[in-house]
Amino acid sequence: MGKQRLALWAGQLLLCEQPEEEPCGACHGCRLALGLQHPDLHWHFPLPRPKGVSGDRLADALEQARAERLEERRAEPIQRPQGESREASGIYLAAVQTLRRRAQLRPAMAHEQVFVIGEAEELVVQEASQEAANALLKLLEEPPRDTRLILTSSEPGRLLPTVRSRTVPLHVGRLSGEEVRRLLEEEAGADPAAAARAARAGQGSVGRALGFLPTENGPGPLDKMRKRALELLRVALSLRREEAFAFALGFSPTGARQLADLLGFLDEAIRDLGATLAGVPERAVDPEGAEQLARTLRGRAVHPADAARALAAVERARVLARGNVNPQLLVTGLTEELRRTLLGAPPTPVATR
Repeated sequence: MGKQRLALWAGQLLLCEQPEEEPCGACHGCRLALGLQHPDLHWHFPLPRPKGVSGDRLADALEQARAERLEERRAEPIQRPQGESREASGIYLAAVQTLRRRAQLRPAMAHEQVFVIGEAEELVVQEASQEAANALLKLLEEPPRDTRLILTSSEPGRLLPTVRSRTVPLHVGRLSGEEVRRLLEEEAGADPAAAARAARAGQGSVGRALGFLPTENGPGPLDKMRKRALELLRVALSLRREEAFAFALGFSPTGARQLADLLGFLDEAIRDLGATLAGVPERAVDPEGAEQLARTLRGRAVHPADAARALAAVERARVLARGNVNPQLLVTGLTEELRRTLLGAPPTPVATR
């Protein structure tokens, strides 16, 4: 947890003018790196594709969007997750080509330059479109002598095997709940009760915990998303199929890649349900939500192993979402598959002509 923060810290250490075990924090290089202004520290991350731009103009538009996002980070280093309003984003081929061109240049100020590529799994936006990852592969195979590349990923299995084989893996573990709670209180100004609750939900990630802090308008964005995932699973388990259809129609007919976070919470809800059914509710991330689902299933025979099998349905939905299929169809098919897996219910007949 804190993978990109660690990567930027490593970049600062490499560019520090008086490095020891840690960056000195006082030299000109450290100050520039901390302000995300060092000319030899390049941070790339997924961005929404600029609308109405293509061809040679796309690379410039993406660089402009990246500069604007970095300026936002400088002004507000602690940023909450956006929740379901987040636009679908990726690291597109044009952005990787810009990165490759810059890597061929000599460092501007230090003795080397560092490229941090956050959420590198988004190099492959679709299974059938691996151009961005392949373009990066050429740089990983033969990097310039004065260039360092640091990739971070929450889903390294989505990276091309050839990309993974050319990197040195480093697992970043979770922060303790107490560390997260303290950071929320000291850096985000959260009150103790809200900080403690968000820290538990954050599971060792400060970024995730921030999404569970309440806002002026009510629950945090990740709280809302978790509840929507629970509702998806509840309607899948309902005996009234029209509920599932009505729920699916609540999604936009486009933008399936925006479902990634929701499917992550659905995965978590199914795991919690399995833990509750197995008699170990203390293992659930959201015990209250898991208990609600267990009450929905009361009187119906569901084995914990069925919950494990249901996770495969969510993974198939993830793959379809990355392919940007119609979200309404995706959710309809997913609720049907979850119902069959968990309840053994037959599929709904579909009239065709």
